[in-house]
Amino acid sequence: MGEKNVRWGVIDEESIAEAKSLLGVPLRRDRMRWNQAATADAIRQFCDGIGDQNPLWVDSVYASKSRWEGLLASPAFLYSIDATIVAPKLPGVQWIYAGTCWRWYDLVRVDDEFDVTAKLTDMQEKQGRRFGVWVLQTGEVEFHRSDGSLVCVAQGRVARTPRRKRSESAELGNDSRTSSTAKDAGSEAADRATSSKTGLPLGTARRGSKPRLWEEVRVNDQLPTIGILLTLEQIFAWYTGAQGALHYGGAHEDGVRYRRRHDDFEINAKTGAKDSAARGHFSSKEGKDVGMGGTYDVGLQRIAWVIAFVTNWMGDDAHLAEADIDVVAPNLIGDITYISAEVTARWFDEHPFVELKITGHNQLGRVTTTGRALVVLPSTQYGAVLVPLFQGRSERWTAAPGFQVPN
Repeated sequence: MGEKNVRWGVIDEESIAEAKSLLGVPLRRDRMRWNQAATADAIRQFCDGIGDQNPLWVDSVYASKSRWEGLLASPAFLYSIDATIVAPKLPGVQWIYAGTCWRWYDLVRVDDEFDVTAKLTDMQEKQGRRFGVWVLQTGEVEFHRSDGSLVCVAQGRVARTPRRKRSESAELGNDSRTSSTAKDAGSEAADRATSSKTGLPLGTARRGSKPRLWEEVRVNDQLPTIGILLTLEQIFAWYTGAQGALHYGGAHEDGVRYRRRHDDFEINAKTGAKDSAARGHFSSKEGKDVGMGGTYDVGLQRIAWVIAFVTNWMGDDAHLAEADIDVVAPNLIGDITYISAEVTARWFDEHPFVELKITGHNQLGRVTTTGRALVVLPSTQYGAVLVPLFQGRSERWTAAPGFQVPN
């Protein structure tokens, strides 16, 4: 018992070696799965959780008249099938979601059932001024339909950092705000979020049923910027629609049993009780205690916003092939995320692709999100989008000319 407490929250050669022993080993995923099938109800609840009311996902009559002839799920829906968090061992060491590289070979259709496999593929030891030694864990998750066909391969990136009090380390979320200026910035963000001049609420700039043709898109084209205000209700909606409390041991008696078996908890300073390690997403004090600067967002939810931004732009007839998004700084309650993109490349590789460079910044101008997306568009020359891409061969992918495809 005493030895276990001594080892809790430790990053050293021994704990890193224990984690590396799982490289390439198939891992259990029961704590990462909220849904097993893309039922109409599950799709709708997920969309409610991110504010994405694209009728292709939520209106069966509309979807039946599309070229896909039926209801689809947002590509981000797969977060509810598996959260892509692959962070084994290092008990008690805080994990911070750092990003996902999604590659969708096929669409997610209503009533698809999924089998998931996951493994740890990489561990990198890092040095930083905020944490000293920390670890970046990368895992690969494959999503197959119950018939064995490949739908998606995702690589999730998780930073494992020591849990340290605000007084013991620089704040991750430090952007030179005092509590009063943060409040003022949040009020200003709320005004901007409803202003058509500076940002559009998620979902109002949909291409919809009008095809966006590959030939019409040009390098350096700018996508209309949108603005999304982070509220506590949005975080609650995410947990309700996408993941519940499973990642942190569940709720009620299940959560108590989980915290008895695992060192994944925070100690309540007033009561001594073992609280969920997720409480920084709901409480300003705990968010500050772990160095995030206040009540902070869920990285997966933010990436889902980016995915909705792209699918709204591309239209019903297109296919989102890849979204490789990094979460580089936290969003705090009251912050607004402005998401923008630029077309950086266009090419044909069995399918007509365009590449987008993605940037997200907050109302203070700080970049919080970066990445790229690949979209397959319908074409007058090459015809309609065909899926699965590359016949669903997981070893085959594409990249813009001059860009090397990551392994």
